[in-house]
Amino acid sequence: MVSRLVVVVIDAVDPELVAEFWCAVLGWQVVEREADLIGIGPQDGSWPRIDIAAVPEAKTIKNRLHLDLRAEGVSTEAELARLESLGARRVDVGQGPEVSWVVLADPEGNEFCLLSRPVEEVTRGT
Repeated sequence: MVSRLVVVVIDAVDPELVAEFWCAVLGWQVVEREADLIGIGPQDGSWPRIDIAAVPEAKTIKNRLHLDLRAEGVSTEAELARLESLGARRVDVGQGPEVSWVVLADPEGNEFCLLSRPVEEVTRGT
């Protein structure tokens, strides 16, 4: 037997704001709501999901763990524009100009990357 990844947790001062952002990014919905936690996941109820946990302090340093996203059904450029329109912003975490991905941050500064090749390109093996 092996372990299965079921939830990634993101700390947030404003869990509603962060949950709304990630639901829009991923096309997910709220699947659980508790006093200090909002769980979001795919429409079909599959796993994994993301829990956004309320914390009193703002983010202060670079994440030690982050999500990598790929565009699906659109170009990477179109997806980048969509993510920025949802409130993502480009950030510098020390990546050089030669990298093929874009480092972004959610509304509370949690970093994530948009990889250069869309899902369809990777699954075709091109």
